[in-house]
Amino acid sequence: MVKLPEQIVFFYGLLMEKEYKFSSEQIESQIPHFTEKGITEFSIHDDKISCDKKRILKILELIKEFAPDVFISILVDASVIDRELVSSASEVFCSLDIPVRCSSKGGKILFDKKFYSSKARILNDSGIVFGFQLDFATENGDSLKSFMERLDFAVQQYPNHIDFPQTQGADNAAFSKVTGIFSAADIRYCRDIAFACRTFYSAGRAVPWFLSVLKPLRIYPSKFFADFAEWQRCNNCDYKSGYIPENENHRSVEKMQLLFLEQKYEEKNRPELQELVRNVVVLNGAMARLAGEGEESELELSYNPDDLLSPECTDLDYFAENVCMEECHIKIFMQNDNIEWTFC
Repeated sequence: MVKLPEQIVFFYGLLMEKEYKFSSEQIESQIPHFTEKGITEFSIHDDKISCDKKRILKILELIKEFAPDVFISILVDASVIDRELVSSASEVFCSLDIPVRCSSKGGKILFDKKFYSSKARILNDSGIVFGFQLDFATENGDSLKSFMERLDFAVQQYPNHIDFPQTQGADNAAFSKVTGIFSAADIRYCRDIAFACRTFYSAGRAVPWFLSVLKPLRIYPSKFFADFAEWQRCNNCDYKSGYIPENENHRSVEKMQLLFLEQKYEEKNRPELQELVRNVVVLNGAMARLAGEGEESELELSYNPDDLLSPECTDLDYFAENVCMEECHIKIFMQNDNIEWTFC
């Protein structure tokens, strides 16, 4: 969603039939009326609120009291994330969107990995859904290499999604600055990588399995996304084509993921893992659709689902060598708010 400065945007209903806009000052007074307005999802992306821990806690408390079934997406500065805020967020249906910022000093780019990894650890330990926001070519001293390193770092923290706010809207690089070390061609390259990440990782709901699947390929996430960007260009589904991944059925994005992964595993001479990779992707994809859209699925797998969801599957080479194949036909369904599966 395009950021609207000094505004809070509320989405009405799952089909976004109506959009409400409130000023920053109105937010607390409006939350008690969400149910009567039929609001089921809303987003707060306000820079002032994002740095105000007390106000965020108050908003979360109001949501808990008056709108416990409403999904909230809220911009939160990493500096205010601590155990208290995370504890409050765990009591509501929410996602925290966290800007991952770098700074410039003496013409050199500075990025505090330790700071952001510690914040991500707090969130992951508590099971909080969160996403990162990354930018590029906005600070003096930034470079293509630095951006790709930040992207690689971000993926390693297991965010649910990664957004690139400056690429939204008609002007794809409105806030980017061409410098001696960050050329216009580099900015376009970053734009392509950002869109590839948006498609494959975020819209593709790949967080549970992405790093595991990348490991046998011996490739960094940023390079993987760069290769996928080229694949999208060749298949007329890049951003220039008008393709919008969020408007696609997840199954169609999953099909793209499988086709590209098959190509990469062939390219890296690892075809023996392709069936295992397919199993991992389709099982996790079916679970994601069940949780997100309530869509039940029947799958043909070559491994037992319990094995595919076990810790051993984080290392595909180890898994392939030590876990026996087990052809099975399963159904995935929801029971008592839990995802279950049974043999068909």
